[in-house]
Amino acid sequence: MKHVRLALVGLFSFYCFLCQAQLMPPAEQSVELDTKEGIIKGKLLLPSGEGTCPVVLLIAGSGPTDMDGNSAIGNMKNNSLKFLAEGLAQDGIASLRFDKRGIATSAAAGKDESLLRFEDYVNDVKGWLDYLARDKRFTGITVIGHSEGSLIGMLACRNQPKVKSFVSLAGAGRPAYEIIEEQVSSQPKTIREEVASINASLRKGEQVEQVPMHLQSLYRSSVQPYLISWYKYDPQKVVASLKIPVLIVQGKHDIQVSVKDAELLQKAKPAAELLLIDSMNHVLKDCDTMNPQQQMSVYMNPSLPVNATLISSLNAFINKHP
Repeated sequence: MKHVRLALVGLFSFYCFLCQAQLMPPAEQSVELDTKEGIIKGKLLLPSGEGTCPVVLLIAGSGPTDMDGNSAIGNMKNNSLKFLAEGLAQDGIASLRFDKRGIATSAAAGKDESLLRFEDYVNDVKGWLDYLARDKRFTGITVIGHSEGSLIGMLACRNQPKVKSFVSLAGAGRPAYEIIEEQVSSQPKTIREEVASINASLRKGEQVEQVPMHLQSLYRSSVQPYLISWYKYDPQKVVASLKIPVLIVQGKHDIQVSVKDAELLQKAKPAAELLLIDSMNHVLKDCDTMNPQQQMSVYMNPSLPVNATLISSLNAFINKHP
């Protein structure tokens, strides 16, 4: 009987060990990318267990958005990209996410606004791709760009043999100047005409000296060089140039980027897969309304998980293109 008890105790201990191994949280490591202007900091999240696995490079959206998907504007903490990374890790996929230069932990790598160019962000992504390509633990790299990060990621993936596939996540399908003009379409005619006129000059690479006071926040002289560098790129032309598998994901309850944008991208690259998720909004979470004010409660809730269909679909796409 004593031997039976010892055997049962041993079996129970082994079972507990297995459970603990299965429930071990993913391992997160701090990583750095050295640039001429300073250190860009990120986090590498590895699935539990040893061995090789695919890896994803996550690129955050526009403005002061950090590696977790949180914005300093309005204290909008939602942890969208953090939860996305954790969801991928549970499916055996590693990820690297980072604070863009000048943002959060990468603030020291920021450039003077008048010197910043869209290509700076693209080159930083290329630097991270080189970083991941040197790591023998990873079987292949997928780039996932969210919002503005979609265009940045697409540009970084062009003629890039290190990358196996690309995902546009809530990415714009039109040039930035078109989106800006659409955003002011409800404004008085004079403002619409002023915006169109300034954009026309910037598209030609010409800065505008006289900017009305009410448009200074958008077109101040120090930001115009960045806008000129950004306006050069048409997402439809860029996505069409990619030679790798592409997945275009768009939430139907996104109040910042429309289904129309996703469809334009897919039309430009017919071979791309298109995934429209019924209830998902711009911060990748379920939301049952398109009302901007009501959506703010989702934008500012760091406890809500990201959409489950998004995680499972990304897992399937990444593993289909190892």
